Formats: sequence, C-alpha cells, structure tokens
Amino acid sequence: MSRKKGQTYTVEQKTKIVLELLKEEQTASQLATKYKVTTQSLGKWKKQFLENASLAFEPAKAVEKFKEEIKSKEVEIEELQKQLGKSVVEKEWLAKKLKSSVSSKERKTLVESGLELSKTRQCELLSISRSSHYYTPIGLSAAAIHLMNCIDEIATDNSEYGYRFIHRQLLEEGHSIGKDRVLKYMQIMGIQAIFPQKKKLTSIKDQQHETYSYLLSQYHNAKKQVVIDQPNEVWSGDITYIRMNGGFMYLAAIIDWHSKAILAYRISNSMDATLATDVLNEALAKYPKPRIFNSDQGSQYTSYEHTQILKDNDIKISMNGKGRSIDNIAIERFFRTLKHGNIYISDYQTIKELKEGIKNFMYKYNYKRFHSAIDYQKPMNLYLKSIEDVA
Repeated sequence: MSRKKGQTYTVEQKTKIVLELLKEEQTASQLATKYKVTTQSLGKWKKQFLENASLAFEPAKAVEKFKEEIKSKEVEIEELQKQLGKSVVEKEWLAKKLKSSVSSKERKTLVESGLELSKTRQCELLSISRSSHYYTPIGLSAAAIHLMNCIDEIATDNSEYGYRFIHRQLLEEGHSIGKDRVLKYMQIMGIQAIFPQKKKLTSIKDQQHETYSYLLSQYHNAKKQVVIDQPNEVWSGDITYIRMNGGFMYLAAIIDWHSKAILAYRISNSMDATLATDVLNEALAKYPKPRIFNSDQGSQYTSYEHTQILKDNDIKISMNGKGRSIDNIAIERFFRTLKHGNIYISDYQTIKELKEGIKNFMYKYNYKRFHSAIDYQKPMNLYLKSIEDVA
C-alpha cells in the first residue's frame, strides 16, 4: 500500500492494519515500513481499537451514548461559535504583527514540544514551513535497528548506565550518534535512563496515573539485598526489548522472587498496557496470587487496567523508586541471562522462530538450569515444591 504525503487512512484501512498488528506475524517496525506510517501511529490505532472493541457487541448502547453526548455539547457549541468570530479577528491581528516584527529564523525557535497544540499547527500559526523545522522518519532503518541493538547490549550489561554513559560507550565503539538520538532510541526500546532525562521515556511514569511506594525495603538484609524466604511473597514484572533480524519485539515476564521461576511471559510487537495485563492475568490463572507485586513506574504498570487487577485480587502494589532499576533486580538479572544465553547468539530471522526459541529457553531455565542464587536448584522445581510445603 503506497501512501502519498498528507494522505489519511480510512477506518477500514486502519482496522485491517491493526488486525495485522494483532496477529504478531510481523514486527511493528516492519508493518510501519510496509504501510508507511509511524510505529507511534500503530500503537495509537491498536489502543483505540481495543478500547472500543466491546461496542461491536452493543451497537444500540453506543448509539444512545453518542446521542447523549451530542445533546450535552449543543450548548457548548453555541457558545464556542460566538467566541470563534472574536478569536479569528484576534488571531489575524497577532499573525500580522508577528510576521512583520519577527524573522522566520526567530519564529522557528518558538515551536515547542509537549504542548496540546501540535508542532504542525504551531508552524502554521507562525507562518513557517513544517518541513524546515523537523523531519519525522516513518520507519526505522537497518542502521537505526543496529544502533538500538548496540544500546540494548550496553544497557543489559550495565544496568546503572543512563543515556549519557551509553552515548559515551557508543562513541568509544566507533558509532556516530548524538545524545538526543540515544534518548529517542531508548524511548522506543523502553529503557529507563537512571540519570536526569531531557525527555519523557516510556518507562517513566505517566503523570495521569497514580504511582505507589516501594515496599521491598522490609526484606532488605544488612547488604541492602532483597531476601524472600517463601514463594508468592513477591512477584516482579517488567518488559524488555528483544532484537531479531530486521526488527524487534517486546517481552513481558513475571518472576517469583523466592524461587526465581518465570511464572508467565508474553511476546508482542507493541509495548503497551495490554501486554502487561495479559501476562499478569496468565500468571494469576496458573498460580496462587502473591502478597506483593513489584514493577517500575512505566505507564504499562501504572495504568488503571493493570493496577485494578492487582487491587481486585487484594495484592499490594510496589513500584521501584524513580530511576532505580536495581529495585527490580530479580527480573533484570533474568533478562540479562535470557539475552546472553539465547537472544544474542540466536539471530532469529522470523517471529515464529523467536517465539519457539524463547519457549525452549524458558523451559530450560525453569526446569533444567541450575541457579546459583537458590543454592543451585532449578527455579520451577523449587517453586512447585515450596508451594506444596507452604500448603
């Protein structure tokens, strides 16, 4: 499907693309390139699709809801129409003054990020070309994905590194890249910079969502290490970037702190709240619930959907301190083991191969591999035995 500049997709076309995304037979990057849209747009369409999916089974209810909304807005519309004429006059006067007194170069510096007013609209109001201000690439090039893979390796081996240290390491390895580009890629990958950030990362809390205190301090020993002596006392959840040939996926997992067993995992081409809630529901369906669930402050875990599942099951919510991935060290160490023991040496070519490879690794990790942190026992064997002993 070719897309001309400025072209918009119909509802039917968006639906078709989202359904392809949900099949998870291609990475989000591959679909973005195929349909010439951004990965951000794909994520937005998927979220909108899932949030409104239930309306397909209650069309009458949806129609009635929209009728009520239209009626309630009639008074507001009338008032807005009165204000519109006044606003147009004021805008035209301001635009003339601005254009005559401020140079084009100076007007470009007035465009800001993080506003409800889009950059495109800001450029229009300032009478400057949008393309002269910035260019947003539609897909991710092979070179970009290669750099993201390098960032992943550095962050995996150096969890304390923020974007500045990662940037310095990339330069030392001979890569040509700026700090802002490193931040952008870390945002896509969901890697949290421990040091102060210039921009909001996906693993940083959503300001609209409530965050919770870190509850694992009560389990700290003299060395400030978390020591849990029984199963289902604490579970941890996190999402990590998984590289593959031609793109990348995301993996969400839940670990039991006592046994180090992986209780559930899910692979997806989108990093969103659905990924986090799906893996949580799977773990709760298979095993007894934990007393505490710990995660970072990422929007996937602070979302209403995820926190409500925990509240409904009377599970205490614990979240890492801001910029402290060390607070979730159990799952961080597992991800490092997974990447060094499987991902980095496998060079998966397709999503099918990736899923099968991770499935085999998870079985080996849980049932076959000795774990030094639990006196060289095997995680799932210890977990299941511990459940029986507690019962």
